[in-house]
Amino acid sequence: MAPRNKNKTGNAIKRFSESTVKQNILREYSLQKKAIRSRLSEFADVRPSEYFYELMYCLLTPQSSAVNASRAVEILKHKKFREKGINPEPVLGMKESYIRFHRTKAKHLLSARQKYPLIESELTKKKSGEEHRTWLVENIKGIGWKEASHFLRNIGCRNLAILDRHILRNLIRLGVLHALPPTLTKRKYLEIEEKFRNFATEINIPMDELDLLFWCMETGEILK
Repeated sequence: MAPRNKNKTGNAIKRFSESTVKQNILREYSLQKKAIRSRLSEFADVRPSEYFYELMYCLLTPQSSAVNASRAVEILKHKKFREKGINPEPVLGMKESYIRFHRTKAKHLLSARQKYPLIESELTKKKSGEEHRTWLVENIKGIGWKEASHFLRNIGCRNLAILDRHILRNLIRLGVLHALPPTLTKRKYLEIEEKFRNFATEINIPMDELDLLFWCMETGEILK
């Protein structure tokens, strides 16, 4: 008997696995669609007066707990950080609201506060989400493609990919990517975003809804 082609067998198992994951996603989406769309509607209803604090949240979340970032933002909001420009570093360093790299991120918050009139003006312009994102990345310290996408999603922009590690891991499981990229340059980010968008179109789930679904499947919550 001729030996079985291991590559063909492995590929068949991989295709079966990816098909199963897709079926699980579609089943879970049917259960969570209403809640996911409600969450996106909440983002669209965020008042412009809250945009500054949404920006702060997105500056703080990379490599830190989303819960701690929310706590830090609430404390700084209570202390009227935007109005007074107090040093945010002590708040970011507290145990209950600890943010990694808090010294650097404190500087980013102060810089964003100083530049916020310019940011506010930019957000009123009739541009696409992609154009706003590029402007933010090019003009605001501490904002990369992921953070800019996250911020814009949280104030109502649709269909920008937030390529966090949980998204990338799910894209690998689905066969959209082969491996985690070592770095996310602009070119690589936009390339993966396009693959993500094409996959979302293929299974008929909007990309930002699929993002929240991935979070829900991993954590049991539809987070911001």
